Amino acid sequence: MNVNRRQLMTGTIGAAAVAMVASACASEDGGGEGGGGKVGIAMPTKTSERWILDGDNLKTSFEDAGYEVSLQYANDVAADQVSQIETMVGQNVDVLVIAAIDNKSLSGVLAQAKSQDITVIAYDRLILDTPDVDYYASFDNTKVGTLQGTYLVEALDLANQAGPFNIELFAGALTDNNTKYFFDGAWAVLEPFVTEGKLVVKSGQTTLEQIATENWDGAVAQERMDNILSNFYNDGSVVDAVLAPYDGISRGIIASLQGNGYTTMPFITGQDAEVESVKYIIEGLQSMTVYKDTRELAATTVDMVVAVLDGKDPEINDDTTYDNGNKVVPAYLLEPVSVDVNNYQEVVVDSGYIAEEDLA
Repeated sequence: MNVNRRQLMTGTIGAAAVAMVASACASEDGGGEGGGGKVGIAMPTKTSERWILDGDNLKTSFEDAGYEVSLQYANDVAADQVSQIETMVGQNVDVLVIAAIDNKSLSGVLAQAKSQDITVIAYDRLILDTPDVDYYASFDNTKVGTLQGTYLVEALDLANQAGPFNIELFAGALTDNNTKYFFDGAWAVLEPFVTEGKLVVKSGQTTLEQIATENWDGAVAQERMDNILSNFYNDGSVVDAVLAPYDGISRGIIASLQGNGYTTMPFITGQDAEVESVKYIIEGLQSMTVYKDTRELAATTVDMVVAVLDGKDPEINDDTTYDNGNKVVPAYLLEPVSVDVNNYQEVVVDSGYIAEEDLA
């Protein structure tokens, strides 16, 4: 991998990453004269701080490397994302970098791309049911869930406490392949304690279909938590822990709990180290988040593209895990990090990912 590029991004892009959010646009065509070729970047939405940062980091790093870039956001509408990718194919891009909204909706447009020898990199979300995705750049998604589940087990001291403790489960969107990996990683840690009786899911909602959150939407999570509290916790019992897969969902759950009279929060997980959720962690509202350095993911993706356009095989570190239903997609996976009140300063502030003044 290109270590110098990765170090450069961490030192320069990261310090300004949060400031970029305020100025991000829904469509970001442009770039240098780029002798390196054209790159089309399809991001899912601008409703999440995380995806804005991803798009900005990718666009900046590709342009700095001499590529012409088309960056598009589809606002969580799968058909719009397909149309945007079709446009990029028509613009004769050399590489497509896609964070899919609906991971089963892209087979047709990717077949078009492959007919024009366009390389396709699935970015953080695996694209399913097509032979036409070439590489996958992401984090160890199972480990994300493992970190979340382990945090709850340790916070409740389940190794030493008899319980029972009440826990409720939330997952992401069913259209996102990562949802399964996140939940499987967490459930592998939590399920033995449910079986033992130390953890109780009072709602009885434990299947992925029951706990999924459409579009990863915090408002949807808030409504579901309201329903859980009114239907299953109207006997004076309280929620002791909530498995939440993403910071926006965590904040929706917290809003529900506050609206239902909770002044002391249960242990609540999260993911993406969004500024507002790190503030919540400092305030004691959210317990933890899983930090995924999107600067590193952007650097990894740029390295993949550079290798491909140089006629080389990009570096991968997983060629067995990510079966998309048609093929095993070779992947490069980065390591996620558990963040709570004890290490947020070191991990997300001192690294330049979040400016300290943004947490004031």
